[in-house]
Amino acid sequence: MTSSKAETDVRRDLIDVALGRAPADLLLRVGRLLDTTTALWRDDVEIAIARGRIAYVGARGSFPGKADHIEDRPHLSAVPGFGEVHKHIESSHITPEYEAALVIPHGNTWTCEASHEFSNVVPDRTLDFWLAARNVGSPLKIFPLPGSAVPPTAWEHGAHLDGTDQTRFLSESLMCAGLDEVMDWPAVRDRDNPAHDRLWSMIAATWDARAVVEGHAAGIRDLPGINAFAASGIASDHEAWTAEEAFAKLQAGLFLEIRIHTGPEIIAGLLERGLTDWSQVALATDDRPASEVLQSGATDRNVRMAIDAGLAPEVAIQLVTINPARHMRLTPWVGAIAPGRFADIVLLSDVVTLDIAEVWTDGKQASRGTEYLLPIPQIDWPDWARETVNIGRKLTEADFVIPAAANRETMQAAVLRPFHWTDDFLTYELPVDGGQVQRDPARNITKFSIIDRYSGKASVSKMFWLGCGPRDDDTALCCSMAHDKHNIWCVGSSDAAMATAVNACADMQGGWVLVHRGKVVARVAYEIAGLMTARPAQALHADMQALYAAGAQVDWMYEPSFHPRWTEGFPERLAFATLTCSPWRWNLVAPSDHAPEGLVQVQTGQTHPVVW
Repeated sequence: MTSSKAETDVRRDLIDVALGRAPADLLLRVGRLLDTTTALWRDDVEIAIARGRIAYVGARGSFPGKADHIEDRPHLSAVPGFGEVHKHIESSHITPEYEAALVIPHGNTWTCEASHEFSNVVPDRTLDFWLAARNVGSPLKIFPLPGSAVPPTAWEHGAHLDGTDQTRFLSESLMCAGLDEVMDWPAVRDRDNPAHDRLWSMIAATWDARAVVEGHAAGIRDLPGINAFAASGIASDHEAWTAEEAFAKLQAGLFLEIRIHTGPEIIAGLLERGLTDWSQVALATDDRPASEVLQSGATDRNVRMAIDAGLAPEVAIQLVTINPARHMRLTPWVGAIAPGRFADIVLLSDVVTLDIAEVWTDGKQASRGTEYLLPIPQIDWPDWARETVNIGRKLTEADFVIPAAANRETMQAAVLRPFHWTDDFLTYELPVDGGQVQRDPARNITKFSIIDRYSGKASVSKMFWLGCGPRDDDTALCCSMAHDKHNIWCVGSSDAAMATAVNACADMQGGWVLVHRGKVVARVAYEIAGLMTARPAQALHADMQALYAAGAQVDWMYEPSFHPRWTEGFPERLAFATLTCSPWRWNLVAPSDHAPEGLVQVQTGQTHPVVW
């Protein structure tokens, strides 16, 4: 469905098959079928499939034509392939061809890809990347939504997308579904914000194409704020944390996308409030690493959560089929087992427990139980996807030094902690030694840095952070996944260890590097855009387990923060601590003309020295 002409040719052929004028490729007979448009079951149904699409659905024996092949599954119940209304495939950290092999056995056959991660790295290649796997035969349907947060705020530089780019994306392929989550609410709301015109140009371009503008209303919980967000025309939110917040946003007309971490509370709370029409609700994965999918599931896990929280199985299934398809205006292709749609069918041996027996994609059996059956296309990803880390030179420990003013024994320092959502930074007095401001491990204060990996200028911002780094000597952790700009972040107990870690990360074009007591002890390659690896999920999982094992040997500083998922041990969630969207205030970004030291209040643009 990359073009209207190709789509027209397919539809003409489907008409002939439905009328019996041309044979079907396959006739699949099932014991019963869930009609997601009504949430009712149909017994003894046959599905005629041609060209990877559904041509006919009716009672057993009613198909007027012939089929080249017949498959009978009288003991199984058929539901449509599950869809992701909002997911960053980048968070799986495997490329789309391997994502297909990972999630299809869990029933996930289509994904609305929220692409502000990849878009921030290689903006002009957004559609080229997300459509590449499907173009060479991958069965996973990826509907890209180019990033709105490129750059994430007006105070960050580098990649740039605006309304002209969005118009081009939406005209290039029918697969392009809209605009990815609008995260910079201050820029949308405030006319004097430097990003205001850029963001509104993207929103307007999306409306011109009758496409969907997705939202990100994190921290917006007051009634005036919720009303203003809904009045903007942004269509959805996936950031509700409580049932009260979710219900208020639903009443304001927003499409509600529920994530698993807050799902049980929200679903139970909506049921308690008497919600009977769930058509404005979907289940969203958002971010989920491949290791987590291997251990606990993909979209199927979300559905089981909803059933356990009190939803009828039929309604829970609607939340990952017809509801997201309607919201994303994709019903001609996905969301139901109905004529014209892709022949993506999940066959269940037990509906209540969502026990998946088989998954069919494009009219072919793709999995049996958890076993993926189809070949994985081999993609030779080009340099524009592989060569994305350009620091410019090898860094040295001098690049991470924070100099003190002359003749000072102490300096005042601005200090942040992960997920620091207060209006001002913390202030500590730190010692000076050899003309350099020093860490203070006794108070859980270490050094945190952002390295510009795009410009080739070896630009490094650095400051002091609280409760998140290694206490061991000469130890550092760095990663090229740093939501949402994806410059390299590094936290360390010595400047030399930080330089070693970042140089190793750059050498392999992105990923994780852990240096312990001066030696590189673990690394995980994300050689594609510094975000993903072109390997099976199981191979990535093995590397991540080795990283965790090495990390378990490190003494990590810890203090609680505002985020409930900020926990002790290996600080993996530092990858999310560099977000600059609401509700963040002060944060560290790569050096720029606006913020040479990188410390900036990302809602107002105010800057401040890191020491004084």
